[in-house]
Amino acid sequence: MGYVHGIHRRQANLFPAMLDDYITEDNPVQFIDVFVDSLDLAALEFKYSLLASSGRPPYNPKDMLKLYIYGYLNRIRSSRRLEKESQRNIELMWLLKKLTPDHKTIANFRKDNKKAIKNVVGKFIAFCKKLDMFGGELISVDGSKFNLKSASSQWIS
Repeated sequence: MGYVHGIHRRQANLFPAMLDDYITEDNPVQFIDVFVDSLDLAALEFKYSLLASSGRPPYNPKDMLKLYIYGYLNRIRSSRRLEKESQRNIELMWLLKKLTPDHKTIANFRKDNKKAIKNVVGKFIAFCKKLDMFGGELISVDGSKFNLKSASSQWIS
């Protein structure tokens, strides 16, 4: 009896033709995609949400925000790691439609949109409250306890 063998590396594979086939309906990237697409980034004052008439076209700020939120939820803080993940991670390939921004672009997006990203956090909390995704009684972070009702009013306003 022999060992279990994998396929030869040069053999053609018949993977599903669509990235959609790899992402289940309950995958968090589905939620990220719908949430970010529902936002008005111009009203939130994201840089490049209004396009210039000349020059090289920038990445869509919605795509960059999706990458940022994905990194936050998966504890990937480094711009270089996010760049690498966008090239090999199927969830990110699906979420970004196979875009692969470089680490400098990702870092500049964070730097240029600090205030706007903070506003998105408030929108996210309000959206989750509307969907009854959390009760809002008490939250604990690193052993510290906070009353979420009083804390969330700062983010929503």
